Amino acid sequence: MRASVPHSGAKASIRGATTRSIEPLEGVPMFLFREAAMSDEDAIFELARHLNSLNLPPERPYIHELLQRSLASFRGSPDFDPTRRFLFVLEGDDGQVVGTSMIHAQHGDTDEPHVFFRVMQEERYADLRVTPNSEVHDVHMTHTMLYLGQTYDGPTELGGLVLRPELRHHPDKLGRLLSLARFVFISSHRGWFRDRLLAELLPPLVQGPGGTTRSPLWDALGHKFTGLTYHEADRLSRFNKEFIWRLFPTMPIHACLLPEGVQDIIGQVGPNTVGAKRLLESIGFQYSGRVDPFDGGPHYEADTDQVTIVRDTQGYAPVVGEPDPTAQPGIVAVVQDRAPHFRAVWTPAQALFGADTPPGASPTQVLVRREALQQLGVLAPGQDTPSPEARVLVALRPQRRYSDRVASVPPGARSPTGSLRLS
Repeated sequence: MRASVPHSGAKASIRGATTRSIEPLEGVPMFLFREAAMSDEDAIFELARHLNSLNLPPERPYIHELLQRSLASFRGSPDFDPTRRFLFVLEGDDGQVVGTSMIHAQHGDTDEPHVFFRVMQEERYADLRVTPNSEVHDVHMTHTMLYLGQTYDGPTELGGLVLRPELRHHPDKLGRLLSLARFVFISSHRGWFRDRLLAELLPPLVQGPGGTTRSPLWDALGHKFTGLTYHEADRLSRFNKEFIWRLFPTMPIHACLLPEGVQDIIGQVGPNTVGAKRLLESIGFQYSGRVDPFDGGPHYEADTDQVTIVRDTQGYAPVVGEPDPTAQPGIVAVVQDRAPHFRAVWTPAQALFGADTPPGASPTQVLVRREALQQLGVLAPGQDTPSPEARVLVALRPQRRYSDRVASVPPGARSPTGSLRLS
């Protein structure tokens, strides 16, 4: 659902609840998730240079080209375009960019295939008799096998998530906002994305000489077949993955032939990625049985329309007020036809019934704090109420439905997840 953000105001009516105007909370920061702009290039480069992350390389030409492609992607036609790349930033109340995240409309095409190892278990059994008179010795072995695969018609990929380390445990759930707001955007532009979503998670990595990042799996396997370091291979793969398919062995690889410590990290996540893994699992992602051929990091996938946030994001008319203390926090967002095309904040939200809502119908309005609506551009300074045409998208705290976990239930039979508190 697209939402416009006009700037003329008229007071919204509600039924069964009392709203009250509130002033912005002094000294309380409000972080804004929004589309990245060309004016963010210096800030993003400084963030990349400070963190030196694989997700955001500190290379100005790369960042500049990424911003240009992102701007063109947001302005694109309603038709699906596999080359789209959407770059978002997280902005503090002081205007400083403190994080980024991305969406790739399609990961894997004829120019740059999606390459992976399929992890499979193979069993072997034999009756062994060492000598003619000895007892039969049963041998049953299970081997982990790595099969190199690729696809030219891959899923939509979520990536590029970077947050300043000192903000990882911020009370405003900044990591959640950076990650989950992308699903609200996907819900609002469903036709721009594939029917499967992919998130490649980082495994345990090590620091090499000079602080460079190294992958034990790459050192034990990839380096031997390509002659490249992990850093060199990662850099080359940003625009060309063909070398993997041409140089890696096409026959299955027995993981048991790798060093024991390397075997243990295949399909595992690093300590800084455990939270991201749990968050993805909470909204419907599962381990796909595939891993990254560079470092063995697991691939988590989900059906796009079954991701709880994509499925449950709803549009409401915004009302200014203070939600009930028991109201759930969640993502409140706006979509518009001009830049920034998408903005979102993490804030409490409370569903309301409008005066003209028919009995038995769902809520049509949502109560949101003034400072949040101002950050979203829904409410101009000095304005008391949003325009009657204003709409916001709301996605509450992710929580998998019971039916998702234990049974396959037709979508129409499922009850809403994390429903807004009704007044």
